[in-house]
Amino acid sequence: MKIRYASHPEDVKHLSSRDIYDRFTIRNLFVEHQINTVFSHHDRGVVLGIVPISPLTLEEEPALRASYFLERREMGLINIGGDGTVQVDGETYTLHSKDGMYIGRGAKQVTFSSLDSTNAAKFYGLSGPAHKSLPTTLIRFHDTMSFDLGSEEHSNKRVLRRYIHEDGVQGCSLAMGMTVLSEGSVWNTMPPHVHDRRSEVYMYFNVADGQRVFHFMGEPNETRHVIIGNEDVVISPSWSIHSGAGTSNYSFIWGTIGENVTFSDMDNLNLADLR
Repeated sequence: MKIRYASHPEDVKHLSSRDIYDRFTIRNLFVEHQINTVFSHHDRGVVLGIVPISPLTLEEEPALRASYFLERREMGLINIGGDGTVQVDGETYTLHSKDGMYIGRGAKQVTFSSLDSTNAAKFYGLSGPAHKSLPTTLIRFHDTMSFDLGSEEHSNKRVLRRYIHEDGVQGCSLAMGMTVLSEGSVWNTMPPHVHDRRSEVYMYFNVADGQRVFHFMGEPNETRHVIIGNEDVVISPSWSIHSGAGTSNYSFIWGTIGENVTFSDMDNLNLADLR
């Protein structure tokens, strides 16, 4: 497990581009035959990338000081690869592409598999602290709550889908979903917002070969940017904006961890105030 420490916004103003990448981005998360984990001290989230060519079991992580991974934690998953299965304490769930899953606190044995090793599943996971046990639930893509947002005029036409949220499959500190931009649209989350009650993580995917996303972060009056490729991750502290513009359309999985899981809990910003 790799560790990313919390950062004060005053310190970030003085970081080099390399330091910003090292603190806030995750590259090469998805590696065949591996469960990769990155622990963030921002709301104590864990980002996971899982590619099970053969079955992989979630192991105890010494950094968590727990007898098993989900002893005090919950987890959300979305599959962006081929068909796969997740076995939770003996019960097996099949996830097709873009299906998701919530795994509740107290699940002791979690094993990931692919139905076809030549077209492996690719599970993206986000885990946060949980104060109680909630039901483990399979979330079909077609059952997610969807919203049409933006417009062609502003190059931000997109569909937002909510997987784990207060009006459906619920988490303790976790909310999670997916946004897909239409062809010809490139902007996400603009105008941007912050939410001091929770941090957020973006995992960009379906970024075409040779294309990039310019992800904007930082305090609203001290913005920075990182240049993101396919399946790269950005960790956004609660004080940071999180918005992007691509050289072509793309998709991303968003997830928040914190004390408030209400989707509308956002402090919206005026574009004229950004610096």
